[in-house]
Amino acid sequence: MKRFPFDILLTLLLGLGLGLAYSWAISPLRVVDSDPIALRTDFKDAYRSAIAASYAATGNLPRAEARLALLGDTNSIDTLNSQAQRLIASGEFAQADLVVALAIALEDGTNLVAAPTSTTDNATIIVKESTATLPPPPPDLPFQFTETPQPIDTQIIETQAVINTATPRPTRTLIPTVGAPFALVGQDTVCDATLPDGLLQVLIFNSSRRQIAGAKIIITWANGEEQFFTGLKPEIGNGYADYSMSPNTTYTVRLASGSDIASELTAPTCQTPSGETFLGGIKLTFQQP
Repeated sequence: MKRFPFDILLTLLLGLGLGLAYSWAISPLRVVDSDPIALRTDFKDAYRSAIAASYAATGNLPRAEARLALLGDTNSIDTLNSQAQRLIASGEFAQADLVVALAIALEDGTNLVAAPTSTTDNATIIVKESTATLPPPPPDLPFQFTETPQPIDTQIIETQAVINTATPRPTRTLIPTVGAPFALVGQDTVCDATLPDGLLQVLIFNSSRRQIAGAKIIITWANGEEQFFTGLKPEIGNGYADYSMSPNTTYTVRLASGSDIASELTAPTCQTPSGETFLGGIKLTFQQP
């Protein structure tokens, strides 16, 4: 009867253990200079947020597009809108505004890079004025011998001109905005018994008729004010938001980014076919011109 080769099995296990210890503890694999497409989902979100913050500071849209292309997203605009919805849901509203602004800029194709102000013309004018010569004497004056005029020393003036040319004037960095103010293009009364009582529905579109996520809506009434955002119910629409109105209360609605004001809003009283009454709702539609 053959003896089981325990020595070979022990050697294999010992070699496997030494290999794992070397690869995990002594010399683990280090990934260096990897592409952003290889990042985890949460790291990709952080990368997009950094791109949005950079665009908000510089307004350089082509650079932001080139950086987003490294992530390999199928549709960068939809991906940014989805990330903005997640940021709003987690309460990070300031960061969500930056991401939404970048998504709108990508869709509209606007670039807000400011050109530097040049002072070369001013320097040229200074040199010309400093090196001007005296006009010739009138022809009717008798000819006289005069001392030869000495040339004007322009060394100091030229140095001043170089300083003016080399020192740029400060320019103001343009900050991207979410676009033109919104117009109230629709205000409808909704009598649907399947909806919650007093439901105020708000839809927000850009100039291309695409819904905008992360838009802040301000609703006020006699004794208070509240804010709510679009994009929290993506199953209905990225630009959709709703609010429950109380009966016998008059509301005013506007967008924080600038819009027409919908005033004197009160939940209407509706009636079913059987004669029963219920509290209806209102649907508002805002769109960029």
